[in-house]
Amino acid sequence: MGVYKRMKEDVEVIFDQDPAARSYVEVILTYSGLHAIWSHRIAHFFYRQKFFFIARLISQISRLLTGIEIHPGAQIGHRFFIDHGMGVVIGETCEIGDNVTIFQGVTLGGTGKEKGKRHPTIKDHALIASGAKVLGSITIGVHSKVGAGSVVLDDVPDYSTVVGIPGHVVVQNGERVKRDLDHNKLPDPIDESITAIQIELEKVKQQLAAIEGENKDDH
Repeated sequence: MGVYKRMKEDVEVIFDQDPAARSYVEVILTYSGLHAIWSHRIAHFFYRQKFFFIARLISQISRLLTGIEIHPGAQIGHRFFIDHGMGVVIGETCEIGDNVTIFQGVTLGGTGKEKGKRHPTIKDHALIASGAKVLGSITIGVHSKVGAGSVVLDDVPDYSTVVGIPGHVVVQNGERVKRDLDHNKLPDPIDESITAIQIELEKVKQQLAAIEGENKDDH
């Protein structure tokens, strides 16, 4: 696909995804997510040509201007949409498919424990909501969604919704997933604290009784 067609495609996806978009002029001049994506496409070209310094320089300038950090090594597909992109971080070995949407504060990062492929793979049509952290060499499946503020450390199947810290699947293939929780065996911190206090009080009573017994013997 030519450069003009790719740029036109990047603009059109904004109109498809963002009801606040009113005109091409507004989108082209004011959408930081679009600027970050275009900058990345240029940086990625230089990265592939092994002009690593130029690639990093472009990405860092883009980061300063947009608040979005995309490593030039990341592979990004067609119709990628970053909505309200401030604070987005995308790591070097990320692979992002087509028609993927992410929101502000999203991190597609590493755990610091892996080498080689260190960052996530996001499959086609996935959505990553605000503030979510997707970490490590894991895969977010086709048409899957990651809820706002979630921390995902494991693979997410296709057509699934993940929420929570750590992230867990709550919907898969349109059906709610039941979690196997034995609530009557879950720890109760309040009950444990009361029990500990009762044990300590019993020890104090025994010590006082022993002291009283010694005093009576002295008399």
